[in-house]
Amino acid sequence: MKIDKLKERLRKDRPATAVTLNLPEDVVRDLERAALHRGFTNGQALMRAYVGQGLRTDLEQLDATPEVVNLTD
Repeated sequence: MKIDKLKERLRKDRPATAVTLNLPEDVVRDLERAALHRGFTNGQALMRAYVGQGLRTDLEQLDATPEVVNLTD
């Protein structure tokens, strides 16, 4: 990730949007358990970490892809 994008991502005052996600109850329980084990305060914080980690991985792959591929969008 480029340094300017990284600096933007680290700002605490970025606007946020609420998202509703329906998950099976057992998955929510497992998220809560895993969150405590990994040092997060709750399952929601762990989900944000999972999304951020996966998104960074995908963005790195997109940034490594030549721009010509994106012309087909």
